[in-house]
Formats: sequence, structure tokens, C-alpha cells
Amino acid sequence: MGNCYRWIALLMVGTIGAMVSGRTQHPAKGVQVIPDAANRKVEILIDGQAFTSYIYPATLKKPVLFPLRTAENAVVTRGFPPGPGERTDHPHHVGLWFNYGNVNGIDFWNNSDAIKLEDRVKMGTIVHRNVIAARSGEQRGELEVESDWLGPDNQPMLREHTRYVFRGSRGMRSIDRITTLTALERKITFTDDKEGVLGMRVTHALELPGEKPETFKDASGRETKVAATEGGTATGDYLTSEGKHGAAAWGTRGRWCSLSGNLGKQPVTITILDHPRNPGFPTYWHARGYGMFAANPLGEKALSGGKEELNFTLDPGSSATFRHRIVILSEPASSDRAESLYREFATEKLP
Repeated sequence: MGNCYRWIALLMVGTIGAMVSGRTQHPAKGVQVIPDAANRKVEILIDGQAFTSYIYPATLKKPVLFPLRTAENAVVTRGFPPGPGERTDHPHHVGLWFNYGNVNGIDFWNNSDAIKLEDRVKMGTIVHRNVIAARSGEQRGELEVESDWLGPDNQPMLREHTRYVFRGSRGMRSIDRITTLTALERKITFTDDKEGVLGMRVTHALELPGEKPETFKDASGRETKVAATEGGTATGDYLTSEGKHGAAAWGTRGRWCSLSGNLGKQPVTITILDHPRNPGFPTYWHARGYGMFAANPLGEKALSGGKEELNFTLDPGSSATFRHRIVILSEPASSDRAESLYREFATEKLP
């Protein structure tokens, strides 16, 4: 997979590099949401400074937010293509995304241009269809988009409506992602799978230190090798609402999980908050030491070692909504701070 990744990355560097470059400073205050259909992106700026971009190039198999930055303009996501010193595994890990590894037997999680031709018959693609609304504001900006989850036959299985809310203040950036999935003409089963749901891939400095080389398999048995941490610059540590630290966070439940570390001399904490109205609450954490940080409420059997099982389903025409908040703080991890953020999120009036 690594050689395929490097080949694909060289092809994509021009496309995605152009999409996230360009305007980075604007004089306006507040949160600006700026559609750029010609370049297949929507820029998000806070007080004139780039925060992230919603991008949907034809070379990716789902729309993503990429890159993500702190209030001090430090990038917390792995590069695409990866930069010097970053791992080159898992080419489908780009920015912040939402998908799943087993939807009626179709894999939406692992799809990328690095997938072999013979495996693409098992892969799904999420295709951006429309920017419904883009609203800038003094305190927050909002983006509403619509996408289709397509099977390998290019027929839509699910309709996705996602509302993003972007906020920022001194030392803080946050994203609400509220996603409603609607089954179309057939019953949809999200068979329990470890590959899901809301995921992000962080930069090398936020990986857990001392990680050994490992090999991971997806549900179809495809292997991905992850090299050992190099250089001694990884500083990350997980902490969950249930007090699980480091690698022990993986496969456990919690209403929130924080990943903290240092970018240079700057402390950074990324907290993902689950919502009590979400399916499968409290979510399982598919949080790996090599920098993959995901909340997976639908993979109960895979993540509990068979102790629990969900196999979440949607009948034709029915919907489910998933509500998450991602908070990026320029400070060390604090259980009290994370719990306060969770209580605020859990009590807000959300769709």
C-alpha cells in the first residue's frame, strides 16, 4: 500500500495543494465561509486567518475537511501527501471525514485511488452534490452540503445532509458536524465494523510515542503495514471520559476523547465530543497510536471483542442523525475542561 500511496500522492499534490493554498488572510472579522466551486472547495477563515477547507476533488473518494489548524495557525492534520517525517500508510486517511467500512457489504472507509482495480467492486464512494447554504457571521459560520453514498455500480444507497458549524476564539477552534443519512430505495445495514465513523488523521507530532511497527487488516483481509515511530518527536496521548489513557483508549466507550501533545513548544488538545442523542451512544473509540483518531458508534461487535452487537439498520426512506463536535484547544489536556465542553454540547438544541 505504501508504494501505491506515494505514487498516488505525487499525482494529487498539485490538485490538493492548489485547493488549500491561495487566500489565507482576509481583513474581515468573524467566521467567513467562502464557496469556491471552480476549485471544488469552501474556505473557512476566522478573523481573516485560514482554519480549514471543505474540499471535494474528483481524486478523493469522499469530501473532507482539510487541513485543520489551531488558533495559532499550526496544522494538526497529517499532510496529503504526507510531509517529511510523516507516515505514508492508509492513503484514505485525509483530514477529517465521515464514512463507514461495511454498508450492505460495501466498504466506504478504505476507498482511495490506491485500491487495486480488482478490489474496487467492493468499494463505495461519497460524492458531493450541492452546497445548500454558506453563511458567514460574527460568532459562527455555517455550511450545509448534500452528498450521495454510491455503491460500486454508481447507484445511490444513502443521501447525506451535513451541517457544519465553525467557531473560533483566542486559543480555540471548533467544528460541529451534524450529519443525517437517509436510506433510499433499499434497506441499509451498517454491519458492525471497526472502520468508522467520524475520523481524522493527525500530524506526526500528535501520534503516541514509542509505537512499534504493526500490520492492520480491514474487514476484507487487506493488510496495511504501519512503520515504527521515528525521530522521537511524537508527543501524543489519548484520554477518555472514562479515564482511559494512551493505547488503552482503543475499543472502549466514552462520551468524549481527547488527544493531546505538542506542536513545537505549543500544547494542543483535540477533543471529539459524542452526543447523547446519537445512535450507539456512548461511542466506541477507534483511536490508534499512529495518528488515526475516530469515534465509531456502529462497530460494537468489532470493538468490544464480540461482547456487544448492534448492526444498525435503516429502512427505505428512514433517516438517522449523527452529531459530533471537534474542539481544538491551544492548551494541555484537562478532564474537567473536556467534561465542561461535553455538557455544553449535550445540552444545546441541535437538529
